[in-house]
Amino acid sequence: MSDFIKPWIVLEDTDVSPSHWFPLRKQKAKLPNDLVIDDYYFSPLGNVVQVLPITPNNEIVLVRQYKHGLAEILIEVPGGMQQSNKTLTQSAVAELEEECGIRASEQELVPLTTMAINPTKLRQVTYGYILFDAKINAIPKPDATEQIELFIVPASEALKMVDNGEIWVTDSMNLILIAARKYPAVFL
Repeated sequence: MSDFIKPWIVLEDTDVSPSHWFPLRKQKAKLPNDLVIDDYYFSPLGNVVQVLPITPNNEIVLVRQYKHGLAEILIEVPGGMQQSNKTLTQSAVAELEEECGIRASEQELVPLTTMAINPTKLRQVTYGYILFDAKINAIPKPDATEQIELFIVPASEALKMVDNGEIWVTDSMNLILIAARKYPAVFL
């Protein structure tokens, strides 16, 4: 830890959330140089879990769905918010079954990486896992707000989809790229 860089001191913290869909905090904070910021806003969205499911044939199970924030239909790795009263791995297993119909155990998940996408304005960490030998063995039960199209591509094709911009959601891209570095034989 650096002796030079110091955390800000929170003097006031107020919940100004417009709705449960978008939590928002307003803080008054004192910086190490004694500058006081009266109106620092950030969103404590909470943790996200994602699972990169790899089939026995080295294929990747992906989801295509509409994301209203961008008003786009996007291709992603399955995942979602950490569910209340569940651990990260319990949430990851639940999201995998809900979105893809892949039933797995927590012990089968291999931690892959941890990511913060915009740590300046979001208090949100994505925890990425990989699941080998993934099989569709249950009925998907997406949330009421989700319309999900499931599709399976060879791992090498998923890597090409990142390269050519078909997969451009940051955490999904990162999971695929990190998996390709850690497990290159899967992506041949």
